[in-house]
Amino acid sequence: MRLFGHRFSLAALIGLAIIAINLLGAVLAPVIAPYGESTPVGDVWAPPSAEYWLGLDNLGRDMFSRLLYGARTTISIALVITCLSFAIGIAMGFSAAVVGGWIDTMLSRLVDTLMAIPTLILALIVLSVLGTSIPVLVGTIAVLDSTRVFRLSRAVGLNIAVMDYVEVARLRGEGLRWIVWREVLPNALPPLIAEFGLRFCFAFLFIASLSFLGLGVQPPSANWGVMVAQNRAMLLIHPVAVLVPALLIGVLAISVNLIADALTQFFGDRIHERLMV
Repeated sequence: MRLFGHRFSLAALIGLAIIAINLLGAVLAPVIAPYGESTPVGDVWAPPSAEYWLGLDNLGRDMFSRLLYGARTTISIALVITCLSFAIGIAMGFSAAVVGGWIDTMLSRLVDTLMAIPTLILALIVLSVLGTSIPVLVGTIAVLDSTRVFRLSRAVGLNIAVMDYVEVARLRGEGLRWIVWREVLPNALPPLIAEFGLRFCFAFLFIASLSFLGLGVQPPSANWGVMVAQNRAMLLIHPVAVLVPALLIGVLAISVNLIADALTQFFGDRIHERLMV
C-alpha cells in the first residue's frame, strides 16, 4: 500500500489490520458482545461451546464478552496515558533544550530524581496512598512515563536547536512556543513516533501488570490484565481463560510497534527529502 508515494511493508499492513480489528471490537462491544460485562450467565469454568465461544470464567461470566469490553478499558486508558505523557515530556524536553540554562538544569535534575526510583515501586507507593481510581492511575503512569519522553525530547531537541533554521527563527523574533512547535517538533517526529509505539506498549503492559497485582483497573470492570490475574489459578484446567487475554496483550503490543516503525520510516523520508531540496 502507498501513502503519499511511500510504500508500506506487509508487516505494517498486518499491524494496521490487527489494530483496526481491536478498535472495532472495542467500539462495538455493546453491540457485538452476547452478554454483559459482569453478568454471570452459567456454570463456573464452563468449557468453550457453541453458546459460550471461549467458555466462562471463575464467576460464570462469558469470556468473549469480557474480552470485548476489556479492549475498551485497556486500549483507551493506555492511549490516554501515552498521549498525556508525551504532552508533558515533549513540552518539558523541548523547553529545556531550547531555553537551556537553569531551566534545563532544574528539569533535568527533577527527571533524574524520578528515574532513580524503580517505576513499578514508585507507582505502587502512589497508588497505595492515593487509591486506584482511573484518574489517579492515568495521572501516575503518565507522569512516570513522561520522564522517558523528556530524556528523548531533550536529546533530540538539543541537536535541532543549533540548526540554522532555528537560529533564523530566533533572529526573526519568534517566541519559545513557535520555535518548539513549528521548528523543533516537525523535525523530531521520527524518533518521537518510534518512542510513542514503545511508550504505548509500556503503558499497555504496565496497566496489565498493576491489574495483575491488584492496583490497576478494579473488578468488576473488564481488563485483560485483570482477566489473566483472576483466572491464572486455572491455567492447567481452563487455559483459554488465561492464554487468550495474555495473547491479545502481546499481539496488540507488537502491532503498535509495527505501525510505529512504518510511520518513523515515512516521516524520516519526508524530512530527508525536504532537507535535500
